[in-house]
Amino acid sequence: MTPRPTPRLPSDLYERELYDLQVELVRMAEWVRREGARVAVVFEGRDAAGKGGTIKRITEFPSPRVVRTVALPVPSDRERTQWYFQRYIDHLPAAGEVVLFDRSWYNRAGVEKVLGFCTADEHERFLRQCPTFERMLVDDGIILLKYWFSVSEEVQAKRFEARIDDPLKRWKLSTTDLYSRSRWVDYSRAKDEMFRHTDIPEARWHVVESDHKRNARINCISHLLSSIPYEAVAQEPVGLPEVQEDPGYERPPEDLYAYVPDVAAQLLER
Repeated sequence: MTPRPTPRLPSDLYERELYDLQVELVRMAEWVRREGARVAVVFEGRDAAGKGGTIKRITEFPSPRVVRTVALPVPSDRERTQWYFQRYIDHLPAAGEVVLFDRSWYNRAGVEKVLGFCTADEHERFLRQCPTFERMLVDDGIILLKYWFSVSEEVQAKRFEARIDDPLKRWKLSTTDLYSRSRWVDYSRAKDEMFRHTDIPEARWHVVESDHKRNARINCISHLLSSIPYEAVAQEPVGLPEVQEDPGYERPPEDLYAYVPDVAAQLLER
């Protein structure tokens, strides 16, 4: 018997829980910084599965010097001649860093495999080498987390249609995204094969059901926090110092500066 899907979280409950989780993300990031921990988080899944929105909520408040996102473009001609994992190694976390990979080395197991951007030999080599590569990362002390965002065909279609009609999101819809719908089953087979080879005990795949974006964000962030052994770092008391006073200082005349037009005032007058 198929379990009933979890209903979408109501907005007020979602916002309260998200706030609490984001407070914990700030605390986690401070612990990572002070302890010199290294955390790498891989986000994968079909287009419009909700990866970007979850990453945005994770990075919204922690220091960008600690928590950063890596979303690499198409490889250059030089990078195509390198060992496949080579260009990703440069972006792995140093001490005190959390790196979120918005897509990752798993491009080879998904997009490149399905669209023919790599050969069968390159794909097979990736599946053979990837577990070894990830075991090396974990053995060196990196906390490696991997999330697969799972979205249904019906929900993906609705999100694509919404992007078509939204001028703020139209840029997210590429020809590759649209073409991927005609290869839905091929992507499913590629993902299944990827899981068989790379869902290893040292670095498991964690599936995030993402038909409801609110639920997916809460579930993913909660799991991420539970997977990092952070402790709240005591904060030093902060007091606001008195502002400096200098009776001899005179501000230059305002007409010396070029101010932006006061569009806000114009809006209020309408």
